[in-house]
Formats: sequence, C-alpha cells, structure tokens
Amino acid sequence: MRKRNKAGLIVPALLLAVITACNGGEKTTGDLPAAQAEAFKMGSEPIELFIVSASGDSVESFNDRFLDLVKEKYPNVKFTYLPWKKEGPSIQEMITAGQQIDIYYDSIGIFSTVQNYQLQMDMTELIKKHNVNLGSLEPATVDAAKIVSGGKEMWGVPVFNNNLVMYYNKDLFDKFGVAYPKDQMTWDELNELSKKLGRSDESNVYVGYTTSANHALRMNQMSLPYLKQDTLKSAISSDPWKKYYETAFLVPYKASGLDAFTAKNNRLPNFLTQEAAMFMYLSSAMFINKEYETLNWDMVPIPTLKEAPGVGSQPYPTFFGVTSTSKHKDEAMEIIKYLISEEVQMKLSKKGIMPVLNNEAVKKAFGQDSKFKNKNLKAVFTNQFAPVPYKSKLDSLVEKTYNEAVGTALNQDINTALRTAEEKANQLLSSEANK
Repeated sequence: MRKRNKAGLIVPALLLAVITACNGGEKTTGDLPAAQAEAFKMGSEPIELFIVSASGDSVESFNDRFLDLVKEKYPNVKFTYLPWKKEGPSIQEMITAGQQIDIYYDSIGIFSTVQNYQLQMDMTELIKKHNVNLGSLEPATVDAAKIVSGGKEMWGVPVFNNNLVMYYNKDLFDKFGVAYPKDQMTWDELNELSKKLGRSDESNVYVGYTTSANHALRMNQMSLPYLKQDTLKSAISSDPWKKYYETAFLVPYKASGLDAFTAKNNRLPNFLTQEAAMFMYLSSAMFINKEYETLNWDMVPIPTLKEAPGVGSQPYPTFFGVTSTSKHKDEAMEIIKYLISEEVQMKLSKKGIMPVLNNEAVKKAFGQDSKFKNKNLKAVFTNQFAPVPYKSKLDSLVEKTYNEAVGTALNQDINTALRTAEEKANQLLSSEANK
C-alpha cells in the first residue's frame, strides 16, 4: 500500500456480545470477572517486542510514525521492527530461524497473510481484558477487521486508515482554461470534465483522468468482492462488476483521451509528471511521494454513483495484531490500545496519517502539521465509506487477472474480456486448491 506509484498504472456477528460498532461507544468489558477485566498494568521489567510487516514500510518511516511515540510512553519496552521483502528476510525465513514475532501489522489488502504462517490470533478476550473501546473507532474500519477473519474472530485492531481521493493538477486545468473539479461530482460529471482536458499541443498529449487500477478495484465503491463467498470462485463476469469496469475505467478513460496518449507514447500516463489532469489514488499518496511537494495540485472527493450519492471508496485500514506466538500478549495489546488513544490518534492525524478514531476534533486536525495544510484536506472525509465486502486470503491470487482485464476490456468486447478473466482466475484457484 505504501509503495510509490510511478505511473498511475492500469496494470491493476464477530464480537456481538462485546461491541456494536455502529451505534456508539460501548466499551468492551463484557461480563468478565472483575479480576480479569481490570486494566492490565504494563510491568516495570524490561521486555522486547518484535514487530513484523509485509508493507514495505521502512524502519525510518515506522519509527517516525509509531515507535518514537510508544518508546516515550513505555521506556521499559525495547521495540524491534523487522520489515521484510526488500529490507529483510521473509516471514517464513524468520519463523524457520525461530524469530519471535509479537505484533504483525499490515493493510487490509494483505493482512490475511497471517493465515499463511498461523500467526493469527483471535484477540476478542484480550480486547475485553484490556478494555479496548472499539466503539470509539470508525465503524467501517472495525467491520473491516471482522471481515478479514471471515467474521468470526478479531485478528487485528485498526490503527490508521486510507481511502481514495481525486487529485488534480491545477497547472493543466489553468493551461486549458477549465474550471477546477467540484467537491461533489458524479461519474458523469467527471467524464464531461475529462473530455475538456484530453488535449495535445506541439509536443505533448495530455489525459483527463487516470487511476491506479489495483486500488480502484480493491477499494471499489460498489463493495464488490473478488470471490463468491459460497463457492470461492471468481465473480468478475457478473453484471455488477461489468458496471464498475465501465464506470471507473472504460467510459472515463475513453472520455479522457487515453487512446491518443498510448498511441503516441506506447505506455500509460503519469500524473506526477504532469501527463494526466486528474488521478484517483490513495489519500496517503501526498505524504509518500516526494513529487507532491513541488506539483501544483489539490484534491476533491472521488465521484459518486447516481444511485449512491455521497458514498466513496471502501476504507483501507491498517491493522495491528497480537500474534498467536507472542510471549508478551498483554504488553503487545497495551501498545495497540495506546496507538488508538486520542493522544496518539491526534498526533498521527496532524502528520497526515488518516485516523481511525471517530472523533471530529481529531479528523479536523488532519494534516495540520504537514506541508499540505492549505490544501482541500477535508475532501478525505467528505464521502461515506462504502461497506467492505467479503475478503479471502485467495484475493491476492486473482487480483492480477482483474487488473489485466482493464486493459483487455479497452481493446475488445467487455463481456469477452471479463469472461476470459474469470476463466483464468478460476484456473488459478483450482490449481491452488489442488496443491
């Protein structure tokens, strides 16, 4: 989720006795014995907690956002962050080597990775024991945490969030004398705007709109799952998916003049190098990609569907979970509880990290201490979240076929493109099942 986007590419009743996420601030004490429900007191003995993530988040970034805060709060705890992928061994290699893992964190897109290594743990009792108030969090993020586990367990607690917004290049709008996009647009209005911005001059071809297909699919505002929950087969050729492809990709791409750009450049447009006027992407991008520091941009909420006004993308929360193998489960739970406190959520929000705490003052502080405090940052919170649909650990296996179908559908009949993608996805699923 935090990887740099280089080109706006087209390549891509748990806890019902404990919380009611949508109706306020019930605490999670439940009916536990008083001794168990009593808040855990972090001990004075020094301990070490090992934190692992597949996010690609660097040590420097993780320390700046999280560890520096908790180290100050809990000086007797030594924290060791072990990123994997580029900067370290894989989780499997860590486990094989006997590495202790106490906390695993990742975005909703790949949090189910914990299943592959049997690191997941139902945190329900820990949440009760430590009086963690899930009712104070954005309900959609808590719902998402339930869905990741299949709705029966709580493998993680949301700590920060993300969604999709529409970035726009003010210089290109000014160049072509087009009024800036509005805070509330429908997709039809975006298409009309895109037509005015798909232009060319003596040396360049410009595109009105582009997006990151992976994120547009993963966070689609129609709440469509990749797989059918009852059969674990691909759902891509269904009528709802067809409508979404037409809405978010095919119609706006054609209106934006994408064909002219790809014909000239034999590649896709890049918003960060001023080749596209509008770019639907993660609200965190402005704090990750250095190019936003020099680009003349602003943002608005993403367009909405006529039949669902005011509904934007799905939330894209990042969860922190206590692992099944941790030797310090209580201490790890206390750290996570502190991360969702108003104190920490306010500090994160001011930095430009989208909070999960459902608190207006915390939301209003979003980006106050950032370089972008004069931008239209309220756009991040304008739309309601679309509900998070069924998620499977197999989603990552088929996501590429959904992404590839965007390009295929632009060049052939959409029904054929989606049917072919479904067949390919089901072949992958069948091969995985037979391993």
